[in-house]
Amino acid sequence: MSHATYLSPIGPIFVTARDAALAGLRIGKAGGDDRSDAIIGEALAQLDAWFAGRLVDFDLPLDPLTTPRGEAHRAAMIAIPYGETQSYGEIARRIASSPRAVGQACRRNPLPIIVPCHRVLAAGGAIGHYSAGDGVPTKAWLLQHERQRKG
Repeated sequence: MSHATYLSPIGPIFVTARDAALAGLRIGKAGGDDRSDAIIGEALAQLDAWFAGRLVDFDLPLDPLTTPRGEAHRAAMIAIPYGETQSYGEIARRIASSPRAVGQACRRNPLPIIVPCHRVLAAGGAIGHYSAGDGVPTKAWLLQHERQRKG
């Protein structure tokens, strides 16, 4: 596995790759720097563009450890447009799941920001929970960042 630490406005982000695909992203964690895989450089460049407001959709090969059901949840999160949100319930109805299962998929998401689980809210627009970085303050920052850039 190759890896690198990206210094972002929300703190360090530890990015890992496996077999030429992005495998993980941990907000609030720093680690060593082994950029032996070209995908790491591309991931850092795309994160740079996203935080600068020049990128709305990531285009990276992803290889998180997941199940077919987890893949459906991940695809549903990626489908939420930049700067917009959907509720756990809305996603659950769309993919024939349950709000709780959607929440668990968000909690287990190994690629936050790239697989934008921060765009998933509780019923009535409540911010809900966030398991990455500093939790809810990190989620609120990410949502505000996108809203400001969306115009």
